[in-house]
This record gives sequence, C-alpha cells and structure tokens, in this order.
Amino acid sequence: MAWTFGCSRTTSPEPLSTSPCRTTSSRNSPTMSCPASVACEPSTSTTTSSPQKLSVAPQFLPRSLRVADLAANQVMEIFPLTFGEKPALRSVYLHNNQLSNAGLPPDAFRGSEAVTTLSLSNNRFSYLPPSLPPSLERLHLQNNLISKVPRGALSRQTQLRELYLQHNQLTDSGLDATTFSKLHSLEYLDLSHNQLTTVPAGLPRTLAILHLGRNRIRQVEAARLHGARGLRYLLLQHNQLGSSGLPAGALRPLRGLHTLHLYGNGLDRVPLALPRRLRALVLPHNHVATLGARDLAATPGLMELNLAYNRLTSARVHHRAFRRLRTLRSLDLAGNQLTRLPMGLPTGLHTLRLQRNQLRMLEPEPLTGLDQLQELSLAHNRLRVGDIGPGTWHELQALQVRHRLVSHTLPRASPSPCLHCHIPNILVSWSSNQNKKMVRVG
Repeated sequence: MAWTFGCSRTTSPEPLSTSPCRTTSSRNSPTMSCPASVACEPSTSTTTSSPQKLSVAPQFLPRSLRVADLAANQVMEIFPLTFGEKPALRSVYLHNNQLSNAGLPPDAFRGSEAVTTLSLSNNRFSYLPPSLPPSLERLHLQNNLISKVPRGALSRQTQLRELYLQHNQLTDSGLDATTFSKLHSLEYLDLSHNQLTTVPAGLPRTLAILHLGRNRIRQVEAARLHGARGLRYLLLQHNQLGSSGLPAGALRPLRGLHTLHLYGNGLDRVPLALPRRLRALVLPHNHVATLGARDLAATPGLMELNLAYNRLTSARVHHRAFRRLRTLRSLDLAGNQLTRLPMGLPTGLHTLRLQRNQLRMLEPEPLTGLDQLQELSLAHNRLRVGDIGPGTWHELQALQVRHRLVSHTLPRASPSPCLHCHIPNILVSWSSNQNKKMVRVG
C-alpha cells in the first residue's frame, strides 16, 4: 500500500470532529487540509489530533510513503527517518514552518532516491541545505534568509528543472561560477528580490527563464551569459542599470532570446545590438527620451514594444524609427510627452496605446494603412473635437466601438469624427479641462 501523509493546518472553519488529521491514498499537491499536533500519525483509518500545530516532525513514517505534507505548522526539527529510507517518496511539502539549517539533518533524505518535489519555502534557512535528494526536479526555497549557496550544494541535482530562490538575501559572494554549472536540466531559475549586483556566472545552457528582477544589478556582462545561450526570457526589471549598465552587444550571446524585461532601470535609450530574434521588448518607466532611425533596426522581428512612461517627445521620435518593425503587433507609448501621433507606424499593428500624453491633434496620415488596428487608446490627452481631422478614422476598418459614452452632441459642422462607427475599444466622453470642452478617447 502506498501512503500519503498529510498533517497541515486547515484554513477553513470546519469542525474539528471532521477528521482533522488523516492519511489518504492519493494526493497531488500541498493543501492546508487539517490541524495537527505531535501526536498526528498515519493510519489506515482516520486519526484525530489536537488543534495544535506540529513543532517536531514525526520520527517514523511508513517506508511506502509517497507524499508527505507537513506544510503550515511550526516544525523546527526533522529526524533522519522522517523522510529517509523511503524509496517510493516523491513529494515533500514543508513550506510555512520554522525550519532552520540546524533542524534539517544531513542525512534527512538518505535512502529516498525518488523525491522530485521539495518545498522548503517560508522557513528560516540561512544557506542552501546540503545533501538534498539528487533526484529533485523542483526545489522551492523562496522566502527564507539564504545568503549563500555552499560550494557543491547543487552538484548532484542534475535532474533539477525548477529552482526558486526569490525573496532571500543572496549576494554576489554567496554564489560562485560552479553554483549552477552542474544543473544540466535547469530550465527555470528565480533569483528575484535578492541583493545581487551582477548576473551570476556559470549559468547552464538549458536555462530558458532567468528572473533577476528586484536586485541591485548595475552591469550586465556578455561573458556571464555565454553559457546560457538557450535563454528565452530574461527578466531584469527594477535593477540599477542606468545609462551604461547594458552596453551594446551585452545580450548578443542570447541568440534565441524571446522576451526582455527592463522595467524601471533608469535607461536613457533603447539598448543597442539586441538579439535579432527578440520578440518582446518591455521598457516602461525608464528615462528614454530619444528614438532614433536605427535604434530598433537590430530587432526586426519584434511583435511587442513597450516604451510607456518614458520621456519621449514628438520632436525626438524619428519618422523612420519603426520602419523595420514589420511584424510589430503591439506598441505602447502611453505616459510620454508626445504632442502628435508618430509617423511611420507599422501597418500590422493590432494595439496602439497613446493615453496620458499631450496629443493636441489627430490627423489621418499617421493612421494610413493601419487596417488591422483593433485597439486604440487615447485617453487623458489634450484633444478637442475640432482637433480630429477629416478622414482620421477612414482606414481603421478593424476598429469597432466597444462602449459609447457621449454626454454632449457633437457639432454637425465638424465632419471629422465618425465617433459612432467602426471604432472598437474607443470610449468617447466629454470632460472639462481648463474651462474647455475636451474629447476624451480611450
């Protein structure tokens, strides 16, 4: 018989008489299933216990155990045979406890060579525990106090695919070039919300997603990325790159990079020489003030470009800035200082966001050929009814009114806007701004 041991605290107000601690024959994921105490032991029938939380794990569990769930207790100590010598054990859930390194013995998983999922998040570990099962595929260590990964701590986990280390206290000195180099199956690595100032060295070739957001990274070096040539998603939001932290060509080794997130880094221009196959460039809340004719020429395959909440002005957006972006489908320029629509917009656009700028007029020429445009956001600009030129909406055949809200009748003398037909995702309303009647479109 295969056992599943569950002894985690319930989050529902069910009566304690309804089997608060039980052993079941199947379980797929950790849930807060029951209150537990030290007396909680597995059995073939329902075993009740006091509503107190476990502070010490059971010393002995069945050898045939497959899933062990001790999450959401107050466990401070694990014994060698709690999880050791369990050849069928596949998943162990110990998140939301009070475990420190002293409470997890070096031989805690000896003889348990089939464990693929181990959750130790939300505990008190100060360094990555050694002697973890070599069979691991998913390891959760987020929300601890980890400042160091000891040398060799991950040298045997060659099957590890997902490693979660976010919300810890990792610094550059807590990692070395061998920390991740033996993880030949690693696909997802989350190091966000730590204290790193550089990209870690020794990243494996198999890595597909690297999350480094909310660190203190000031410089991205190409040499650190040579090993991770299979990387598809690189998340660097909320770091300290500034104007020189991402030099031209730094990401060139990442030839297959699909998405680059650089939100909130103080960049003053679009990074040059980005990987040619890049599909999504996310750059909102930076200091980009200029968009030159060739700034985006290296990434002709872009499908999504987000430059919202930067410092772009119409005078400093070149009329050929978007010329090479023939596959672009989404362009977000919200929250800048544009006074007119950019010229040379890609004809394949589906989404164009221009809300919260300083637009004072709409003319048909910039929108010519945008017959695939489905969403146009123009809210919170300085547009008046008379500022919308005749024929502006003529070629936007894909647009349909999503919702109309017109509190004043538009003047018949203005032939410009067909504001009631074939304009999707456009809201039309009137508001007062400096004693003027303004059209708010968005």
